[in-house]
Amino acid sequence: MTQLSDINQMNMTTANTARLLITCEDKPGIVQAVSSFLYHQGANITALDQYATEAQGGRYFMRVEFELDHLQSRKDALIQTFAANVAERYGMQWRLAFVNEIKKVGILVSKVDHALLELLWRHARGSLPCEITHVISNHEDLRESVENFGIPFTVIKVTKDNKAEAYAQIDEMMQGNDLLVLARYMQILSEDFVAKWEMKIINIHHSFLPAFVGANPYKQAYEKGVKLIGATAHYVTADLDQGPIIEQDVERVSHDYNVEQLRELGEDVERNVLARAVKWHLEDRIIVDGNKTVVF
Repeated sequence: MTQLSDINQMNMTTANTARLLITCEDKPGIVQAVSSFLYHQGANITALDQYATEAQGGRYFMRVEFELDHLQSRKDALIQTFAANVAERYGMQWRLAFVNEIKKVGILVSKVDHALLELLWRHARGSLPCEITHVISNHEDLRESVENFGIPFTVIKVTKDNKAEAYAQIDEMMQGNDLLVLARYMQILSEDFVAKWEMKIINIHHSFLPAFVGANPYKQAYEKGVKLIGATAHYVTADLDQGPIIEQDVERVSHDYNVEQLRELGEDVERNVLARAVKWHLEDRIIVDGNKTVVF
């Protein structure tokens, strides 16, 4: 598992690293303005990605990662100066993320373990830069698996009669987290709950949305004779399974696959797609634009 000493070491090695994410109307001079600002602050740009929706007059997106000596003591001044000198001039929506501020992640799960265990394993190996604070389930089944990683596990039953109370309890227990992950959590979150965690919940879906919704998706796929199966990771919104898509993947199958073989292969796709989406969120690689995402 990721020990406190590992997190402290990560904080030390990333203390001077920050990421700037920008969305605005595309205009001449944006790259020069941002680069010049960082240059005059004494920063060294280590990565810069950009995308414009049109050759002229579209939407512009940028992700810049940079190093700056004594960043921790300069954070407030950096934010204020960028807001006044650059962001306001170009009408930017922007945020500055400091890499040493390790994001906290809570996980919701039901009985199926493949997506959950992939996240816990990658976290234990140090490939998910976060602190997993808590796993909450509506079933007892996965307690031992989670606690073997040294992570707290709580069961909160959700029924048709107690949903409001159950989600209020989950919301309270998850306070302080930067992200919630639905690792095959087989409950529909309430609109009120989702609204409190806007663009801070990632879900994994067992197909290319909106195909094969409901129960037994792999049986549905088998009966339709599909030749491709896939998975979709997306942000959760009040519209069920309609949130901005972060990542998708696919595997080719043939007529001789049975339902169990489809499910086994599909779960492999699910676990990897979810892990990539979560990692990209943790690394500040995703900018949400309406019901789409730009992923750098």
